[in-house]
Amino acid sequence: MSYQHQYTDGTSIHYPLGKVVCVGRNYAEHAKELNNPVPSEPLLFIKPGSCVVAMDESFAIPAERGAVHYEAEIAVLIGKPLSKKPNAEEARDAISGFAPALDLTLRDLQDALKKKSYPWEIAKSFDGACVLAPFVPGDAVEDLADLGIRLSLNGELRQDGNSRDMLTPILPLIQHIAGHFSLQPGDVILTGTPAGVGPLQSGDELQLELVGHSSRTSRVL
Repeated sequence: MSYQHQYTDGTSIHYPLGKVVCVGRNYAEHAKELNNPVPSEPLLFIKPGSCVVAMDESFAIPAERGAVHYEAEIAVLIGKPLSKKPNAEEARDAISGFAPALDLTLRDLQDALKKKSYPWEIAKSFDGACVLAPFVPGDAVEDLADLGIRLSLNGELRQDGNSRDMLTPILPLIQHIAGHFSLQPGDVILTGTPAGVGPLQSGDELQLELVGHSSRTSRVL
């Protein structure tokens, strides 16, 4: 199965629908707001490709399953195979694009599963749990240590983060991930969310920005 990754210039590229590698608690302030300890190394989990939807004029959430929280993140699209802990140059060369994205979480369900020490994939991997805006080309971002991500909800700024505040920066993060399992063209990495997460409601209007590169608006059905 393939997925048509859109670019902001109107072009697109087809890759096999890959996995989405997510990084938990990569911003210290977000870990604190959820009363979680700050990890000593990247905390990885995977969403299946089947959860990916494009950020169109609107998107749906499973509101009947409890609180659905938004988590705005910088998404990295992988365009070349990576494995066995590549060097920084190889990791940078494998980046096909960057985009603002939403990692959606069934927070009530996740909290209940955590209390029982159960895995919480079902709170993160439901259909529509990864909302991807169009990508800007990988070479459009010159400084990976100064890349901003913002989310406004109903006109109010809720999240305002920058890659400089990541506990593990983008390239070392890609190297770390590829050192554990191979990355393939079409895989997407969600690099962590800054503080300010919260619930979504039907009718909410969102503006998601990759600061200085792209902006996308959408509405919750």
